Amino acid sequence: MTRLFFRYWLPLLAWTAMIFVASTDSFAAQHTGSVIQTIIAALIGHPLPPETFDPLHFVIRKLAHLTEYAILGALAFRAVRAEECGWSARWATIATVVASLIAAGDEFHQSFVPSRTPSLVDVAIDTVGAAIAQGIIRWRVRRQPDSAHN
Repeated sequence: MTRLFFRYWLPLLAWTAMIFVASTDSFAAQHTGSVIQTIIAALIGHPLPPETFDPLHFVIRKLAHLTEYAILGALAFRAVRAEECGWSARWATIATVVASLIAAGDEFHQSFVPSRTPSLVDVAIDTVGAAIAQGIIRWRVRRQPDSAHN
């Protein structure tokens, strides 16, 4: 049982902790904006004007939500499936619900951080990310030969 926890559930818990750390002031929009603007300036040779940068920054932040919760959804699926093989709608549903609950908890946490704003839209984006992961996992499992459904 301990081996199963460390192998399947600990990565999910570690990623969840990383998400909650990213919900602190350090990763608020005003802080990530300067980092992203610096990277863009290094790539194209100059910073973008605010009317171009602000919508791009918004999209990058939302894509980050989608991506981090796709990873969380995949880790949740892996934890729920454990040593079983293949894909099932039950495992995928549980994994998506787990990710959605973590997303809601994360947004609740943000309500206590003065520089952060909780958002139901972010919970929806996060849930979509987790659901996308389930679709990718299903697609990958279906493409594998029957003997390799691990």
